[in-house]
Amino acid sequence: MDLPRFVRTKEGDGESSPNLYVANCGPAVGLSYDTIASVFSSFGEVKGVFAADESGVRVIVSFLESTSAHSAFKALNGRPCPHLGGRSLHIRHSILQPPSSTVHDSVPVSLIASDLNIPGLYLFHDFISTKEEEELIQAVDIGPWKSLSKRRIQHYGYEFHYDTRNVDAKQHLGALPSFVSFILKRVSLFPDIPVNLVLDQLTVNEYPPGVGLSPHIDTHSAFEGLIFSLSLAGPCIMEFRRYTAGSWIPKIASISEMKVENPNRCTELSRKAIYLPPRSMLLLSGESRYAWHHYIPHHKIDKVKETIIRRGSRRVSFTFRKLCMVLSNTPTSGLKAINPPSSVFSVVMVFVFGSNGWRSSLHA
Repeated sequence: MDLPRFVRTKEGDGESSPNLYVANCGPAVGLSYDTIASVFSSFGEVKGVFAADESGVRVIVSFLESTSAHSAFKALNGRPCPHLGGRSLHIRHSILQPPSSTVHDSVPVSLIASDLNIPGLYLFHDFISTKEEEELIQAVDIGPWKSLSKRRIQHYGYEFHYDTRNVDAKQHLGALPSFVSFILKRVSLFPDIPVNLVLDQLTVNEYPPGVGLSPHIDTHSAFEGLIFSLSLAGPCIMEFRRYTAGSWIPKIASISEMKVENPNRCTELSRKAIYLPPRSMLLLSGESRYAWHHYIPHHKIDKVKETIIRRGSRRVSFTFRKLCMVLSNTPTSGLKAINPPSSVFSVVMVFVFGSNGWRSSLHA
């Protein structure tokens, strides 16, 4: 069950609220809700005590009257409470947030890419084995991680600069690490993959629980038309969005990563979603690479069909790209739009890797 959502009051509005946010107090420190309610009821009738979050050490105490809440605040805030184990309580006024007017409707989640009917999108289940997955994670955990605001990253081959949304082709970091050689070989065996394709850029992302990825399209001018993304350690849902109306904002006046202003208010928006299990390889090409934003919702749990799936303690992704040497160092303000290439595959296929390489079967 979802918890009631309480938020900090605006300055000057605190005394009008009957709700208190109380930190350093809760089941995780041996204080039951009944005990907390009993202590606070000395200031007035308590309607209920709720968990403020999942920590177990922060609660919401809801009084019937706002004057009772204010009296409790003045008496207990910042002071040890002998009836609550002598713990010093950190209290602020709080209000119940009304339900959002934005409708966060869920999108049906598909298990196979062909159900989405997005040209150029392919998903390969069990692309690597469990043992290979463990070895890949061990290999990157030895290397240095760079921390962003909510996730950690590693770059190989070339570094992607998030401030400019581009890559400096003159700053070569060296060849891709040997521990991904078997992945590159396996990818080269895909049907219709160009024989001269050499993937030379790898970004490793580590996502903690609840952290996703904002809607975006990988920079057109930085990378060529095939993007491979391998999911490790934990599952997630990836949503694809195509905006046919709305305000398009080119980053730094270029054809780099596009974003849409107020995307939830776009009236002409196509949304589709797919479940990415661990060890699966996602391929973006053609229309799916150039025209559809991809997005990982910021959730700790995902609903797939009728099943609730909790994300793991971490999710790690390996994203392989080919640097676009012609455009990556070219000023982009005067460039014309790039026409997306046709899909690398002309039919929908299911691929299975065996001793003789990838074999495929056609699906109508």
